[in-house]
Amino acid sequence: MLDYNLLEKYGREIAILFVEDDENLSKEMALLLKDIFYKVDIAYDGEEAFFKYMSSTNNYDLIITDIQMPNMDGIELIKNIYRINPEQKVVVLSAHSETHYLMELVNVGVFQFVLKPIDYDNFLEVIFNVSRNIYNKRVYKNEKNSVFIKLSDELSWNKQEKQLILNQKVLKLTKKEFLFLDLLMKTPQKIYTNKQITNYLYDEESELDILISNLKNLISRLRKKVPMLDIQNNYGVGYSIRIY
Repeated sequence: MLDYNLLEKYGREIAILFVEDDENLSKEMALLLKDIFYKVDIAYDGEEAFFKYMSSTNNYDLIITDIQMPNMDGIELIKNIYRINPEQKVVVLSAHSETHYLMELVNVGVFQFVLKPIDYDNFLEVIFNVSRNIYNKRVYKNEKNSVFIKLSDELSWNKQEKQLILNQKVLKLTKKEFLFLDLLMKTPQKIYTNKQITNYLYDEESELDILISNLKNLISRLRKKVPMLDIQNNYGVGYSIRIY
């Protein structure tokens, strides 16, 4: 079942250009899309759409376009846009009678289609999946470019300095606490196995059970020291850290 709360979350920063020569359908879809996305622009043919695309100060995250339109059809519009931005997300509206165009569109690089007449449940499902992809890529890019990994409202990890920051103050960590966090922060939310962690932390050639017991004590002390640090025990497999 479609999660409308998540769709609303994804749509808050997504700009859409909707291209359709049927004026009634355009108005109807504009009302639907404006309830979800922060910016929705309408164009009635490919030529107008391409002009808006080139004139936009902020790039459109998603283009939704019909195929058969006057002045410039949807295929030419997509080809022109891909020459400028090969990564542009596009959803194509296609009537059953236009299926012969689909292979050409796939060859161009389009993989998302919605058949007309539009089934709104199916349409929203496609839009949800595309929006999630756009949102996740944006979050990943922001996290990758940021020096800080946010762990709570007050807590963050400085990737460059490898420091745990609480309310803008550096927390003092023991050597083992530092090594443990340093490992988990290499790929936040990845589950590191008990063996991976103990190999990283301890040089001793002790039994794995003893090392895991030491690890559990270390994590217990760290949780008491920094309660808002969300260290997750993943069903006895290992540990991960939850980011905000």
